[in-house]
Amino acid sequence: MCVPQNTKSEPKLAKCDEWVKTFDFEEFTVDMKKLGDELEKNQGPADVKHLKKMVMWSNACGIVGMLTMGLGVHLVPIIALSTFTFTRWTMIAHHTCHGGYDKIHPNKNRWNRFKFAVGSLWTRMCDWFDWMMPEAWNVEHNNRHHYCLSELEDPDLVENNLKDMRNLPVPTIVKYLALPLLVTTWKWFYYAPNTYKELKLAKWRKAGKKIPEGVVPSDAVTVRSLLFSGGTPFYSFWEFFSIVIGPYLLIHFFLFPAPLLAIGEYMGTGHDMYISAVKNLFLAELLTNAHGFVAIVTNHAGDDMYRFRDGCRPYSGSFYLRQVLASVDFWTGSDINDFMHGYLNYQIEHHLWPSLSMLSYKRSQPLVKALCEKHGVPYVQENVFLRTKKTIDIMTGTSSMRWFPEDYERKFLEKDAVMEAAKKNKKPVLLSEKCMQAAQE
Repeated sequence: MCVPQNTKSEPKLAKCDEWVKTFDFEEFTVDMKKLGDELEKNQGPADVKHLKKMVMWSNACGIVGMLTMGLGVHLVPIIALSTFTFTRWTMIAHHTCHGGYDKIHPNKNRWNRFKFAVGSLWTRMCDWFDWMMPEAWNVEHNNRHHYCLSELEDPDLVENNLKDMRNLPVPTIVKYLALPLLVTTWKWFYYAPNTYKELKLAKWRKAGKKIPEGVVPSDAVTVRSLLFSGGTPFYSFWEFFSIVIGPYLLIHFFLFPAPLLAIGEYMGTGHDMYISAVKNLFLAELLTNAHGFVAIVTNHAGDDMYRFRDGCRPYSGSFYLRQVLASVDFWTGSDINDFMHGYLNYQIEHHLWPSLSMLSYKRSQPLVKALCEKHGVPYVQENVFLRTKKTIDIMTGTSSMRWFPEDYERKFLEKDAVMEAAKKNKKPVLLSEKCMQAAQE
């Protein structure tokens, strides 16, 4: 009697995906969990001292900018003010709002994810004053982006957010001409309204409200769509302006330099110092947008970054793997290098364990890279300007991101479920049983 043989063959993989065939998913998961636990356990006073050092450097930039912004329009205040705004967000607010210092900082009333920059306009001004509303950014970035990385539900997925530009039937050079405006205005034009959309959307879902027909929650909301494309059902333009960007526009650019009006009158220069300060603040805004674009938008975009179809459990094997495959590190090393990158040059490590300190990411980077080499997992680390070029290629449709092999994505999600079930069903071993096992050995 002939037994029909199973003719189902392994799915054919692209050359760049062949590593997945020999990948030990379970061992990789165990190694990453173990390393994360060790890093968290070893955090302490040194991490707080490092935070204070970075705060001091950031504040020094702010002070230099503040003292020189009324002395004519020139590079010193522009660069200083731009760097202060950039580092206050990317290093100090970013890692504090993730909970990186919740357990180790002695001042629990400020350096805590539930206290820092949230609750009132005054707290926002004192801790982190920018175009984005901190509460909205916490939902959009800390939750939606980190736990839906490179899925369609990721609100920071460049390939999806720029689909209109990618599909625009015009020569690529025309798309390139639009980039300078986009790069220097993206924080208030796109990021502030889209983070606020995610906050309002989360509240809608919590209240059990039905999403209106025809509304795609994953579509980005921009100032343009608010003003010229019918807006969004989640909030009005006036609500967005009065709560989110209006206070920053009025206070940061016009009220903050107002004392220079009195100083100018006293010194006999009239309004010149105030006007110079306002010009410097606006020019610094253009520069900090460009700085932020280069260091932030490029973290997860490029033709060597993977996309995924379905969600996964936080801190599962699939979760750890995706953080490596859909993130990129830049040059790492010295404090000044890391400061100018806003500590976003450790993006892989940050996505693996979002609630660690900046110093922990510096410590972990060579260890994570070695683990990835051990398991054959692609670990991408490149110069930030090379990544900017790859990101622009994604934005303009010149290249596209990779899709993770579908069969293996499903296979790994099934393994996650099995490992989670085994963990729940695992019975605790009594001390007497451990002693018996030791005696038998």
